[in-house]
Amino acid sequence: MNDPHFWWYVTRASAILAWVIMTAAVLWGILLSTRVFRGADNPAWLQDLHRYLGGTALVLTLIHMVSLMLDPWLAMPLDQLLIPLIAEYRPLPVALGIVSFYVLVVVQLTSLVMNRLPRRFWKAVHYLSYVAVLAVALHGAFAGTDAGEIWYQLVATVVVTASVLALVVRIVMARRRRPAPSATTATDAVQAGATQGRGATVPSLNEANPSDPLAVVRMRIVAKQLVAVGVVRLRLARVDGGPIAPWYAGAHITVRLPNSLERQYSLCSDPADRDHLDISVLRMAPAGVGSTYLHDVAAVGDELDVIGPRNTFPLEAAHEYLFIAGGIGITPIRAMIEALPLARSWRLLYLGRSRSEMAFAGELEQRYGHQVTVVAGDQRAVRIDLAAEITASTGDVYACGSGAVLDAVVAATPVDRCHVERFLAVDRASGVNRTPVSVVARRSSRQINVRADQSILSALQGAGIAVATSCGTGVCGTCETQVLAGAPQHLDSVMPDADKDEIGVFYPCVSRATSPELVLDL
Repeated sequence: MNDPHFWWYVTRASAILAWVIMTAAVLWGILLSTRVFRGADNPAWLQDLHRYLGGTALVLTLIHMVSLMLDPWLAMPLDQLLIPLIAEYRPLPVALGIVSFYVLVVVQLTSLVMNRLPRRFWKAVHYLSYVAVLAVALHGAFAGTDAGEIWYQLVATVVVTASVLALVVRIVMARRRRPAPSATTATDAVQAGATQGRGATVPSLNEANPSDPLAVVRMRIVAKQLVAVGVVRLRLARVDGGPIAPWYAGAHITVRLPNSLERQYSLCSDPADRDHLDISVLRMAPAGVGSTYLHDVAAVGDELDVIGPRNTFPLEAAHEYLFIAGGIGITPIRAMIEALPLARSWRLLYLGRSRSEMAFAGELEQRYGHQVTVVAGDQRAVRIDLAAEITASTGDVYACGSGAVLDAVVAATPVDRCHVERFLAVDRASGVNRTPVSVVARRSSRQINVRADQSILSALQGAGIAVATSCGTGVCGTCETQVLAGAPQHLDSVMPDADKDEIGVFYPCVSRATSPELVLDL
């Protein structure tokens, strides 16, 4: 570091690396949106890599700025590095670099709190990244000392060309994914049919932001097909003809039915298909009012309000997977299989009472061969040993189905490898000593005393504090609320308790508190 040229080298190296990595982050974001390499990606690590590249570019930019202050030849003061157009050295090109730095900071900060921001605002901020890439190119060309070097011109040509091509691909792919507003598909005859529905009432939302998990989007049934005895698949497309907001395998939507019911259904289509959403609905006899409507009344061309997608059962990156589906539990599992990289190692155990009632069984066997094992009760006398199958696998286990199947999976699977989604909540409240609790809604500056015989959710709503809700039984995750202080008592079935504590949330429709006071971000 005693070499007078040291900081000059650091300045040059950090600037070039920051530019290249920043461009890579933007390109990766475009690929995430377009899913050009849909057969070679995995949602979890793609998102992580995108965030890592953006963060690394920001760190390298900070190193570049510090080295400019420490360089004995330039020795730029801090104010000239932070305030545009006051630099003594080439003020306009330097200002472009400063603006790009601020864009990087804002994009990173808003990404950390993206779930708390309006989706359109967050996307608008994110699109500034394209401007920043161009500004950095101009900054380097007119402020850098290497602009005349052949190697720099080659790097600049590759970076700028790649950015332009990726942006063109993004625009073209977005246009190709837009369905025609009037598109309809012929329906197969449906005589029986609907669902793993989970329950009842979400407040009305006026703004239909397609990427907000609580926004209401008007959708049209464009296809209806019987895929098994008692199971009907509905294909939904936006009425306004726009593309479906990005979603990831394991997600579900809430369908608001004309008979004032709301039901949750797992998405079973490919997350890469942005012109429609598919749900498969099991007829729930005799009390399945929602499923009966979708089977017997709903027809191609009918319009429904849809809320979501929302995901409480995300597919996480792993080297190997063991999928276990029981009956209609195949729906989120099918989407997960569609989203996996082609080379990823996985197996599916698909369990059902009768082959004729198992949706997609034949399709999955035909497409994936030995990776799929269908165990139908009417075709196989010996029950499969789930514990042995799980013990023999080293992969992460993803299971969805009946309570009995999931209980067996949970009992046999190590906690760090076990991922389950339930359609019916587990009764965790029996035997729990319910005591009064004081709930503080910090943003509303309200304190609500909740009686022992009252749910926290009903007390909040009774006090005029809006909380989105749907199932009311602690399984859909719609009422997820941030806990700021206090100790929640988790009684829901949405996700493992440790995961809820790690991210600081609870579900007030059924959960309580072990502390006398609970402070919520409401």
